Amino acid sequence: MSAKAKTKDEIRIGDRKVALSNPDKELFPDDGITKAELIGYYRTVARPMLSHLKDRPLVMERYPDGYLGKSFFHKDVPDYFPDWIRTVPVPKEGGTLTMVVCDDTATLVYLANQACITPHPWLSPADCLDCPDRLVFDLDPSEEDGDGFETVRWSARQLGDLLTELGLRPALMTTGSRGLHLLVLLDRRTDFDTARRFARRVADLLAARHSDRLTTEPRKNKRRGRLYLDTQRNAYAQTSVAPYAVRARPHAPVATPLKWDELDDPELGPHRWTLRTLPERLDKYGDAWKGLSRCRRSLSGAERRLDALT
Repeated sequence: MSAKAKTKDEIRIGDRKVALSNPDKELFPDDGITKAELIGYYRTVARPMLSHLKDRPLVMERYPDGYLGKSFFHKDVPDYFPDWIRTVPVPKEGGTLTMVVCDDTATLVYLANQACITPHPWLSPADCLDCPDRLVFDLDPSEEDGDGFETVRWSARQLGDLLTELGLRPALMTTGSRGLHLLVLLDRRTDFDTARRFARRVADLLAARHSDRLTTEPRKNKRRGRLYLDTQRNAYAQTSVAPYAVRARPHAPVATPLKWDELDDPELGPHRWTLRTLPERLDKYGDAWKGLSRCRRSLSGAERRLDALT
């Protein structure tokens, strides 16, 4: 018998029993992070995380052989998923997808057991797929920018100030990958075309104000080292990394909600918190986005203010 104690292969969560397969498998071998540890992490952050997953379809980013192995984005729910997992039919060109909806801790644990390292929820809820209730701006550093993340921080501040000027209440998050996301909660009274057009107009205005540092040019060879204000996620069927999600990167970094004053922290970076350090942050400071649901706004007033600036 191995000296290493074997992890139990079934856990109870509420009135559900979730079977575990290969819980001792290392998903992040550099750090010895096993599937059981990933599951334990998601149980720990379930309360704040589920508020951003509930009632919306999600895409599973799965790594059966660990983050260094082959991966795939899984949209359609397999036949072997238990019938207590909530699903929703989602229209697509030429047919329908059956997608998972993560409404509870048991489902989150089940997905982690499927080596879903990162869940990516839709920007619209399942009961109104055409009406986004979130707007996302993705800020990643230019590969040619020597200042790297400093430019990302500066850009986030400029964009946050502009969105606030428009009457919106943006929220800030590290992506756990390369940069930062700015999130704006909407009141579900607009469609994707309107939301995406608004996001692009905001980005165009900010890029015009700072044309030496920012751009909305999608082609890399045209950006000339400027940071790209990416609004492409704001379209039907697009997804965004979930707050508190683990990323398939060295040391298992986590997409971490921030308070705005943390943007001034010189130690801030996209990988600042990991699967092993985020629970302590949550324990000590709580959820940085607590009460975010009260920040929902209509785009109507913001569009009128934007018209006045352009």
